[in-house]
Amino acid sequence: MRKLRTSRGVTQQQAAEHLGCTQAKIGRFETAKRSPTVDDVTRLLDFYGVEEHVKPELLELARDARKRGWWQSYSDILPEWYETYVGLEAEASALYTYELEAVPGLLQTEEYAYSITKETLIDASEEEIRRRAELRIRRQHRITGTDPLELWAVVGETALRRRVGGASVLRSQLHHVLELAEYPNITVQVMPLEAGAHPAQIGPFVILRYPESVDPDIVYLETHAGGLYLESEKDLSNYNAMMDHLRKHAFDPRESLDVIRGRLGEL
Repeated sequence: MRKLRTSRGVTQQQAAEHLGCTQAKIGRFETAKRSPTVDDVTRLLDFYGVEEHVKPELLELARDARKRGWWQSYSDILPEWYETYVGLEAEASALYTYELEAVPGLLQTEEYAYSITKETLIDASEEEIRRRAELRIRRQHRITGTDPLELWAVVGETALRRRVGGASVLRSQLHHVLELAEYPNITVQVMPLEAGAHPAQIGPFVILRYPESVDPDIVYLETHAGGLYLESEKDLSNYNAMMDHLRKHAFDPRESLDVIRGRLGEL
C-alpha cells in the first residue's frame, strides 16, 4: 500500500483526508502495525487509481490480515470506531487514563463490566451485553499477560461509591483493583472529591503511547456517538499536562489503595 501510494505521488495526509481518518492510521497500515478493513483498502485502491486486475489479490490480503486480531471475532457487535480502539490498545506500550464515574475497563471484573454495559447500552440484547463484557475482560491480557503494557489509571472517588451492580459487585470490583495494583506495571490513584475543580472535569480520556517513533502517541475520547482520536502536538501536550495535574493532585498510589480499602470497609 505504501508503494502504491508513493508511486501515485499521494501523501499520507491526502490518503487520510480521503478516508476521513488520521495520518497516523495510514502510517500504521503501511508499517503493518494495524490491519486495514477491506473497505479501507478498496477506497484507497480507487483513490490511487490501481488497475482493476490488481485489486482482487490485494483485497484478499486485506481479508486475511484482518483475521489476525483476536477482537475481530466480536466485530458483529462492535462499531468500527471501537474496533479501531481495541486494535490501538493492543499495540500500545503504555496507557494513561482518567475515569470519573466508573472503574476503567482494563481494571473491571466481568460482573462489573456486565452491569455497567447493561445500564449504559439500554437497547442492547442480552447476548450483546454478555459478549461486550467478555471482550472487556479479554482486553485485560494486555496488562496481565506476557509483555504487558504500563497502565496508569487515575480514578475519581465517585467511581468507588457508585454501586454498579449493587454492593456485592462493587465489593468484588474494589478487591480486584487492589489485586491488580500489586502488578509492577499497574499504578492506580484516586482523585478525591475534596480536590476541587481540575482540568479533566470535562470528561474521561485515554493517552496511548507507543514504543517506536513512527507511531505517534494518541489521545482517545469516547462518547455514545463514537470515538475521537487526537494526535496533534498541541492536543497531546494539553492532555499530558492534564494527566500530570491529576497525578499530582490525586492521592499517591499507596494512599489510594488505603482509600479503596476504607471504601470496602463501608460496604
